[in-house]
Amino acid sequence: MGEITTSDGVVLRYVEAGSGPPLLLIPGWSQTAAQFKYQLSGLGGRYRVIALDLRGHGESDKPCHGYRISRFAEDLRDALIALDLANVNLLSHSMGCSVVWCYLDMFGSERLSKLVFVDQSPFLTANPAWSDGERNAAEFALDPVERRDDPMSLYRMEHLVAGVTGLAGPDGAALTRQFIGGMFTRRISDDEKLWIIDNVLKLPRRYAARLIYDHATRDWFDVVKRIDLPTFFIGARASQIPWRSLVWMHEQVPGSRLEIFEEEEGGKHFLFMENPEKFNALVAEFCG
Repeated sequence: MGEITTSDGVVLRYVEAGSGPPLLLIPGWSQTAAQFKYQLSGLGGRYRVIALDLRGHGESDKPCHGYRISRFAEDLRDALIALDLANVNLLSHSMGCSVVWCYLDMFGSERLSKLVFVDQSPFLTANPAWSDGERNAAEFALDPVERRDDPMSLYRMEHLVAGVTGLAGPDGAALTRQFIGGMFTRRISDDEKLWIIDNVLKLPRRYAARLIYDHATRDWFDVVKRIDLPTFFIGARASQIPWRSLVWMHEQVPGSRLEIFEEEEGGKHFLFMENPEKFNALVAEFCG
């Protein structure tokens, strides 16, 4: 484990394994570097694999400020500079994809070589300012209409507000257990699921609530369409993140690759943990 200090004085910790071309792993909302344990062990033989704990997450400092995607993108740049990384294979999962899209928007492809985006849509709530074309694309990227009536869905603003209110309240940990607990197939063991949830809860819930609101009210349509690096989109058929959103992004990025995991092969939100053998093989083939 190592650490870097951001431009605003926050210590971020990371876990590193192996040597070779750099492969930097960015976890999702409330998730930790430790949850990439199968990538650290499985890919460390051919890459310098670095998994970063975002601010407030895992073993990193937990300041009272900075829980927004733009600050996380700045933190990512701080980490790349502090670790003197160039030509980086950058893999992001869930909200980590939004951090990378924001990085691309703010800094371009500086220091980056290839991009892997895992199970994240370019939007989570509908934007009333969308053009007709963007609205049509959003409709395509969603699962069937009934999914939008799911009380855990963030597509409707009222659901987002209720979820954020619950996370920030006294039942925030219980709500998190319910929310995260539904993100696995039957392949996952109870012990592994509990370990993941324990890691997720290392981010204080009041900060988790601020962060998910910021994350869920952004859309990255325009950024996705301007990606000019080799890109791989990996989704999951049974995930809460609509798999068709990965298809839509794949169609916007010329030459990109796409893989959708089926439910019987661990195809839900934590596919990189449920089926690390297939996942790692795909990543290694893409990164070279």
